[in-house]
Formats: sequence, C-alpha cells, structure tokens
Amino acid sequence: MNIALIGYGKMGKEIEQIALSRGHKIVLKVDISNATTYTIEELKQADVAIEFSVPEFAMNNIYKCFDANIPVVVGTTGWIAKMDEVKEKCKTMNQTFFYASNYSIGVNLFFKLNEYLSKLMSSYNNYNVAMEEIHHVHKLDSPSGTAITLANKIIEINAEKKNWVNTVTENKSELSIVSKRIDEVPGTHTVTYSSEVDELSITHIAHNRKGFALGAVIAAEWIKGKKGIYGMDDLMNQGK
Repeated sequence: MNIALIGYGKMGKEIEQIALSRGHKIVLKVDISNATTYTIEELKQADVAIEFSVPEFAMNNIYKCFDANIPVVVGTTGWIAKMDEVKEKCKTMNQTFFYASNYSIGVNLFFKLNEYLSKLMSSYNNYNVAMEEIHHVHKLDSPSGTAITLANKIIEINAEKKNWVNTVTENKSELSIVSKRIDEVPGTHTVTYSSEVDELSITHIAHNRKGFALGAVIAAEWIKGKKGIYGMDDLMNQGK
C-alpha cells in the first residue's frame, strides 16, 4: 500500500517505521518544509493518507485528501470544534474519513472500561469524579483529545456533570481535568472517583508512541477501499 504521511514529526517517523515493517511504501512526506506547498497531484500517488500534523493545518490537509480522492486517517487533535463541518464535507464529496483521538488499542479498551465504570458509579452520588492527564512538553493542545473523549463519555452518563473544565474545581457540576506537561511522557490518563471514605482510579500509561503508530497504520490498512466516516469502534468491532 502507498501511504502519504502528512506530519513528519516524532509520531510521523514512528508511523513510517511501522508502515515499512508491514510492507508498505511511503510515497509522500509532508513536514514544515512543504506543509503549504505539497499538491493534490502528489497526494494522488497514495492509496491512503495518515494525518498527524498540527491543529491549524488539519482541516486543510483533510480537504486536500478529499480533493485527491484518497482516504485519510486523522490523529491530529485540537481542531475538533470543526468536526461536524468536516463530516458534512466528507459525505457531500463521497469521501473517506477516519478519526480517533487516540489510536492505541490499549487506550480504546480503556475508553470502554471508562464507560463501564461510569455506568457503575452513576448510582453512587457520594463519589466525585475527576481526571488527570500527563503528556510531553511538545504537546500543543490541552487537555488532550484522549482526555476530552474520556470526559465527554463520563458527562454523557453522569447526570451530575454538565461540562468539563481544564482546572481544579469545587463545582460539582463540572468535571475537572488537570493537564500536566512533563519531559517526554508519551501519555498517561487517570480517572478517579473519590468519597470521604475511599477512592478508586483507573489509569492508562503509554510507554512509548509505538502503540499509537501501530493503530494508525492498522486503521489505514482497514480503511483502504471504503467510503464513509469511521472511528476506532468500527475498526475494533469488525467481525463481531
């Protein structure tokens, strides 16, 4: 499979190594040197694009892939306020768009664990839920897309929580997300339920970027030849 890598930082280089090890070819690399000059014709060399750039370029990159008529797997976060617009354009143009806030299989299992625990805890209003996420100092968005995905699912289930805030809060209707940026930490997410008598937590710790990169390449393999809008639930539920 021919792959266009849009975003060639640390994550892009990790994706490249895994893609090559799985027999794929990288036909286009987009980094800071050609982020605004690469062409639709160059994109057309690829069977699929994997987009891990920066928030301000994400939508333009996605639309270029639509114009080139190639599927795009997107891992850039920090732009999803425009998600509905992108999905509508994808449908209108009959294109292929795969988005996940996190491509790690372990994190996506963690999402399901978070949902299950939220349902269990929803009957016990003496517990307050809060979150902490830790990433490397180069991460541009705060809170992380993974943290927002976790928080939104809790809010959907927990009637007491109405919205999340990226700070410590005493307001019971707000879900606190504390964001820390430390050294080269790939990603740690913790959800904690606390009461006066005890607390319980679930945590996912990424040891490196390989899990994220592998998931993105698997998504690219899976999405080739498909049309529509997909996410990790579609990929993980295949065959069920």
